[in-house]
Amino acid sequence: MEYIYAALLLHKLGKSVDEGSISAVIKAAGSEVDESKVRALVASLKGVDIDKELQSAAMPVATAAAAPEKKEEKKEEKKEEASAEGLAALFG
Repeated sequence: MEYIYAALLLHKLGKSVDEGSISAVIKAAGSEVDESKVRALVASLKGVDIDKELQSAAMPVATAAAAPEKKEEKKEEKKEEASAEGLAALFG
């Protein structure tokens, strides 16, 4: 993941996303560089519009983050209904 983070950081800063730059970021972070991973990443990013990919990836993340909140709300509603029913049984 650190290689991808390095590429994203370089892209965000407007720097060239190449083998030398990614290696420099990894070294600056205090990690050892695996040159084969760097080459593979640079090759896989060749011709990719990173801005477009980030934009399209942002939507599913936002949707997925909202989904668990809705489920929790439903659970709370059911608990309130069940406790209300229980109280009603006590008083006839």
